[in-house]
Amino acid sequence: MSFPNECLLFGDIFNSLRLQLSDGMVNWLTPLWILCLGGLAGLVLCAALWGLLRLVSAIPGIGTMTESPRPRWIAIGVLTAAIFAASLVLIPSLTDVGGATANQAAANQPAAAANVPAADTSGLLDTLWAMAGTLLASWLLATAVVTLMSRAALAETGIAIREGVLWPLFITAAVMSVLAVLGLFVVREPVEMLDSLARLPVLATEGAIVRTYEVAGAPNAFDEPPEVELPVSFRRTEISELSIQTDQKVRIRTDPFSEQSQVAVTLEVTPGEPQTWRRASQGSNPFRDDDVTKLYAKNLGNSPAQVKLTARRAVAHPQMKLVPIVALAMAGVFFVYLFQRAATPKLAAVALSTAKSEIAQPLYAIIMAIGIFALILFIYIPYFTLSSDIKMLKDSGLTLILVLSIIQAVWAASSSVADEVEGKTALTVLSKPVSRRSFILGKFTGIGWSVGLMIVMLGLLLLITVAYKPVYDSREGNYKIQSDPNQVQTQTEPTWQNCYAEMVQVVPGLVLVFLEMLVMTSLSVAISTRLPTLANFIISFTVYVLGHLTPLMVQSQVVAEQLPPVVFFGRLIATVLPVLDHFNIQASVAAGVNVPPTYLAWALVYCVLYSSVAMLLALTLFEDRDLA
Repeated sequence: MSFPNECLLFGDIFNSLRLQLSDGMVNWLTPLWILCLGGLAGLVLCAALWGLLRLVSAIPGIGTMTESPRPRWIAIGVLTAAIFAASLVLIPSLTDVGGATANQAAANQPAAAANVPAADTSGLLDTLWAMAGTLLASWLLATAVVTLMSRAALAETGIAIREGVLWPLFITAAVMSVLAVLGLFVVREPVEMLDSLARLPVLATEGAIVRTYEVAGAPNAFDEPPEVELPVSFRRTEISELSIQTDQKVRIRTDPFSEQSQVAVTLEVTPGEPQTWRRASQGSNPFRDDDVTKLYAKNLGNSPAQVKLTARRAVAHPQMKLVPIVALAMAGVFFVYLFQRAATPKLAAVALSTAKSEIAQPLYAIIMAIGIFALILFIYIPYFTLSSDIKMLKDSGLTLILVLSIIQAVWAASSSVADEVEGKTALTVLSKPVSRRSFILGKFTGIGWSVGLMIVMLGLLLLITVAYKPVYDSREGNYKIQSDPNQVQTQTEPTWQNCYAEMVQVVPGLVLVFLEMLVMTSLSVAISTRLPTLANFIISFTVYVLGHLTPLMVQSQVVAEQLPPVVFFGRLIATVLPVLDHFNIQASVAAGVNVPPTYLAWALVYCVLYSSVAMLLALTLFEDRDLA
C-alpha cells in the first residue's frame, strides 16, 4: 500500500518549508524530535484516558460506587477477573510456558532422559509465577481504575496538576509538544516517519507473511526453465527478511532475470538448505517499487517445486517505537500521582507538602544548576579515549545524576524528618488526624517525587547532550563507528540513526538511577527517624560505597583465594545492605549494548522489596519515638 495523495501533498509542503540547516544539526535534532513527539503523544493519551474515565463516571451509580466499601471491592474483584482473563487470551505464552519447556526438553533430549520431569516441573513453576504476576498486575490496575473513576478524584485533577511536581512536568510536556510540531519543518521525511508510527500496531498484529507456491520446471533437460512470477504484497521499506524453503533447486530473484541490476538479490535454494536474506540497517534496498507485488523464480530441478516463502516485516523507521514508550511512561506517572492522591489523601497531603518544601529549598536549585553546567561541560571535555568519548560522556552523566540525586535525597530526608522531629514540627503535624505511618510514608513519597523530578530534568538534558556528542566528535575528527559487523571500514559521519541509538541507550540507565535513588531514600528516611543530619550523611554514603564495592570483593578470585575473611564480610554486607551494583550499567555502556527490559523488571522488584523492608524499619523506629 503506497502513501495516500494527501500524505504526499503534506510531505511536499513540509519539504518546501523545511529549514535549511546543516546535516549535523538535522541529525542531532531528529532523535530529539522523536522524543518530543512522545511528549505530545503522552499529553494526548493522558487527556484521552482521563476523558474516558470521566465519561464512565458519568454513568449513574458508577461515579459514586467508590464511596461505599462493599460495592467498591465487588467492582475491583470483577474488573480484576476481566483483566486477568483478557491477559490470558491476549498473551497465550502465559499458559504455554510449561508445555513449551517440556516440548523443548523432549526435542533436545532422548525420551528416556532422567531430567525431562525436572524440565516439566520448571516449566510449571514458570507458568505459575507468570500467572501470579499477571494476577497481581490485574488487581493493581483494577484498583487504580475503580479508584480513579470516583467523581471526587476526577474533580481534583486540575488542582493536582497545578500544584506539586505535575505542574513542571506538564510545562515540560507542553514545551515538548510545541517542539514536536516545529520539528516537522526540520527533520527529513516527517510524513514517512509518522506513517511508520501509524504502522506499528498494524505490523505487530499481522506478524510474518507465509505463502506457498508451485514453480514448474523446464519441459525437458535441454530447455531453459521458464521464469515464474511469485505474487507477493509488502512495502519496499518494511521488508526486513525473506526466508525460502523448497524441495527442488530453485533460483529466486528480486528483479526479472533478463534485467541487469547492481542491487538485485539472487538466492539459490537447494532442498533441505533454506536460504535467508536480511536487509542491512543502512544498506541498499534491492526492490524498486514502493509496493512490491512480485518476485521471480526459476525451477532448476526435474519436478515441479514447492516453494515456501516467509516474509518478515518491520516499520521503515523502527526508532518511532520510542513515541508510544514515552507516551505510556507519561500516562503512568500522571495516573499514579492521581491514584496516590485519591487512594491515600492524608499520605498524599504530607507528600505534597514535602515535595513543595524541598523544591523550594536553595539546595535544590544549586544542585540543578551544578548538574546542568556539568552536563553541558561534559560535551567539550576531551576524554582521550580513542573515539570512545561518547561512552565516557554517558557514564559520567549517569554517575553525576546519581550522586546529585542521592545528595538531595539524603539532605531532604534529614531536613524533613530529623529536623522536624528535633524542631517539634512533627509533633504539630501528628496532632492533626495524621498517623505516624502516613507521616513517614508521606515523607518518603514526597522526597521520591521531588528527586524524581530532578532526575527527569537532568535526564532530558543528558539525552540532548548524548544525541549531540556524535555530531560534535565528527567535527573534531574523533567519531568512528563500524557501519556493519561484517565489514572492516568505519564511518566518520554520524547519521541521525546513530545519534538516536546513542541517546536511547541512556534511558535504561536513568530508570536504574531512579530506582537506586529510591532505595537510598528509604534507608535515609529510616536513619533520620533516630539520627541527625551529619550521622545520616555518613551512614548513607558508607552504604553507597559498600553497596557498589561489595560485589567486586565477593566475585574476585584473588580475594577469594588470599583473603577469605574479606569474602565472608562482603557476603554478610551484601545480605544486610543493598547491592547497589545491580543498578549500575557501566558494563553495558562500555560494551555498547542495550539493557534488556527483563533486567529493568527484576531491578524494579529488588527496589520494591528492599525499599519496603527499609520503610518497615523506619515505621518501627518511629513508632515509639518520643516527639515531645
